[in-house]
Amino acid sequence: METQFEAGINIAIKLPKQKYDETVAFYRDILKLEVKEVPITNPTVSRTHSVQFGNNVIWLDCVDNYTHSETWLQLTVPNVEEATSYLKQNGVQTCDEIEEIPQNMHWIMDPSGTVFNLQKKTE
Repeated sequence: METQFEAGINIAIKLPKQKYDETVAFYRDILKLEVKEVPITNPTVSRTHSVQFGNNVIWLDCVDNYTHSETWLQLTVPNVEEATSYLKQNGVQTCDEIEEIPQNMHWIMDPSGTVFNLQKKTE
């Protein structure tokens, strides 16, 4: 079976604590997008807001020890383990240590450091 990757609906923007409130206000007050704070218990993300962005959801994640923002993207596949095996055969290793994640998902990076969440496609 050939592994097929599809873009997921979720986009995470990891934001430094000192720019977090200002960034949330930008999406809510300036762009006037639907912004909601969502409870989170994560050792690296202290706060998060969801932003409805067309058919996508942008997650504004406050990361207390970051100095600049990073954008993380979602990839979906029919079978996570097959996709992980395919990626490893092509020199792409998982990097699950960067942030806590459920066991049925993996983090990967492209050569320039963009982070992707690899997870099973839901029907």
